[in-house]
Amino acid sequence: MTDTFPPGDTDHPATLDILARARPERLKQHAEILLEEMGDITVIANRTGLVMVPMRDTVQNVDFHLGEVLVSEAHIADEAGNVGYGMVTGRDLERAMAMAVIDLRIAAFGQEAATATLLAEEKAHLAALDEERMRQVEATRVEMETF
Repeated sequence: MTDTFPPGDTDHPATLDILARARPERLKQHAEILLEEMGDITVIANRTGLVMVPMRDTVQNVDFHLGEVLVSEAHIADEAGNVGYGMVTGRDLERAMAMAVIDLRIAAFGQEAATATLLAEEKAHLAALDEERMRQVEATRVEMETF
């Protein structure tokens, strides 16, 4: 099997980040469309599990595990050896599989126009959500004087 993207490709982690945070209904809908055009797919893994959440203590400069989070994971391959991967938080195997299907399609055929549009729209949507969250956080900031 081959890697989804060439080693050192900086777009792959960014693409997976967008797909993992994308709106579930859009992700699943797009994957269904792509599946109609794809051949046989082998499911390597399709499971839920717990993963450790690493954090860094900035005072002592050491890593520690904050706790565990439930994730759904899907790992698939096509007949040509291309691989697709998806992992999302929570118990949603369909969403993880949809992410893996899109990742596999990109690995096999590159980023086609419909997928590029989906990624661009979801990236913009996520940026707006992040900006709104930061505005809400900023609204709670308190300026204090120190003596």
